Formats: sequence, structure tokens, C-alpha cells
Amino acid sequence: MSGPALWLALAAFGAIGALARFELDRAISARVRTAFPLGILAVNVSGAFALGLLFGLAPGSTSLVVLGTGFLGAYTTFSTWIVDSERLAAEGRWMLGVLNVLGSMAAGLIAAGMGLGVAAALS
Repeated sequence: MSGPALWLALAAFGAIGALARFELDRAISARVRTAFPLGILAVNVSGAFALGLLFGLAPGSTSLVVLGTGFLGAYTTFSTWIVDSERLAAEGRWMLGVLNVLGSMAAGLIAAGMGLGVAAALS
């Protein structure tokens, strides 16, 4: 896949990824009332796992470009993670903000590693 078809696939999967992020965050936030952004944490950690799995199964493939960049690039969210962390600190919940930054990074790295491990086991 190349040219216009690739761009259309990236756009389509990006749109689906953004909608999936919105829905998962909304569903978790509606069920669990907390100042900590659990919905975005779930989105980013599941996205890190999925990207590790995808990279392990299809390195250098068009699937990696379309799903990894399109879907998972729109599904995961650096900006919301950082804004949520800053908001927590600004509200005086700076420990939750620090936990969000460090915990999300650690959980994301572990999840990506687990995805790679699952991919290796499947190959």
C-alpha cells in the first residue's frame, strides 16, 4: 500500500483510534470517580502494549505504519497525559501529578515490553 491509499488508511485508522480513546476514557471515568486520570492511564498503557505487540509481530510492515501510526498514534495521548498531570499539580495534588507522570511512564514501558514478549512467544 502506498500513495493515496496509505494516506486514506492512516486517516481512517487515526479517526477510529481517536474515537476509541474517547470512549474508553469516558467509560472508565464514568464508572470510577477519582481525581486521578485512570481512563487516560488505561488508554496509554493498553496502547503501549498493543504497539509492542504489533512491532514484535510486524516490524517494518505497512500494518505497523497504518495501525501503529494511524490507530495507536491517535488512540494514545501524550498531551492529555501531561495536561492531566499539570492540572493535578495546579490543584495542589502534586503527588498525584508526579504519580501520573512516573507511574504512566513505568506502566507504559512495562506494557510495551509485555507486548514484545507476547509477540516473541507467538512467533
